[in-house]
Amino acid sequence: MQAAVRAQDILNKKAPAYSLSKRHCAGRDRNGAEKLGAFVCRVVCFWLFALAFGTAQGNGLRQQSPAVQAAADQTQPVQPAAAQPALELPLPRACLIDQQTGTILYEKNADQQMPIASITKVMTLLLTFEAVHDGRIAMDTLVPVSEHAYHMGGSQIWLEPGEQFTLDEMIKAICVSSANDAAVAVAELVGGSEPGFVQMMNARAAELGMVNTTFHNACGLDTEGHLSTAHDVAIMSREILNTCPEVLHYTGIWTDTLRGGATQLVNTNKLLKRYNGITGLKTGTTSGAGVCISASATRDGLDLIAVVLGSLSSSERFTAATTLLDYGFAAYAAVPLPAMEDRPLLIKVKGSAEESVPLDYTALPETLLMPKENAAALTAQLDLPQELEAPVQLGQTVGTVRILSRETQLGEYEVRAAADAEKMDFGTAFGLLWDALTGCES
Repeated sequence: MQAAVRAQDILNKKAPAYSLSKRHCAGRDRNGAEKLGAFVCRVVCFWLFALAFGTAQGNGLRQQSPAVQAAADQTQPVQPAAAQPALELPLPRACLIDQQTGTILYEKNADQQMPIASITKVMTLLLTFEAVHDGRIAMDTLVPVSEHAYHMGGSQIWLEPGEQFTLDEMIKAICVSSANDAAVAVAELVGGSEPGFVQMMNARAAELGMVNTTFHNACGLDTEGHLSTAHDVAIMSREILNTCPEVLHYTGIWTDTLRGGATQLVNTNKLLKRYNGITGLKTGTTSGAGVCISASATRDGLDLIAVVLGSLSSSERFTAATTLLDYGFAAYAAVPLPAMEDRPLLIKVKGSAEESVPLDYTALPETLLMPKENAAALTAQLDLPQELEAPVQLGQTVGTVRILSRETQLGEYEVRAAADAEKMDFGTAFGLLWDALTGCES
């Protein structure tokens, strides 16, 4: 409104008065041209004035969805291990991580390669759920059974060639009974063939930073060169839990049936009946891999993943996973971050049609992992300029938040711009001036 008033004042002061006398009508065209030239000159002057003093205002911010940014932040590599606790397990390979941050809380020979048996199916499930998320398949999609899937050995639900189950039923069979035939049938649906699906598995593993993993099948049966590590299993498990939490609906099932009750499903993860807070994830057993588990559990806002590979017996596997999880929950806490209720939601922008842009704080976690012995109330320090200089890009880092425990910094997180703010140009300024003069929106 102020811009409109100033512009009108300029025109009122400078514009000459015209009569409709015959003499003036004769020179109307010439005078009109002069008026147009004068008007254009005044427009240019007004534009320069608006740029200098920031009087121009506009609309049309392209907002960023916090969910999108949060999804983009979730795929992070497992962080290096901190100092090892006074904990010794009579096992060849193990790893304990915090699901939210990826911080390694315990590891033992965690980068040594070995077969991982049916824990392989975590990657099969990850790719399947991602295909559902992408709209390529749906949970009610019928999964055909090929001769190849029919001939899978090991744990199975005895699929017959030509038989069909929904994807929902197949996933249930994979998660609860660790069915190899169901895993291969689903792999063929998603990848066109099991070899094609295996290529997808290895490509996804590379994306996740699983540098010591090579897949050769979709179910985990012992095959030459089909290897992974406790670290890589932790990375894979964290990814599916963070991006496909619906998997917990299936991994938490104790018993169920298929074929109208004719086929019984019993979960291979006995911790579901023995451990407080257990949510999943996947067991595995072959002669080459030994007895394995990737176990996920949640207590008091803390989410942990314990990986145990190469156990000699099922009881040893579950005891080791229990020991790891007990240690994690006893030694660490998920401490809530300060509320920061007075944090600014907008920041001013200079030299743009946009007066300000919104701020995106989604890089900040809700909680911070801390040793319980050092746990204390946290404080937050916001470092943010008074204003930004255009142009500002969506997702641009504009400030930081430091999280401290007493005087110790525990983390630093980015504050980002949640919208674009382009630098003012002549066209935009002219449009804004026209809107101000006419009272219309262009």
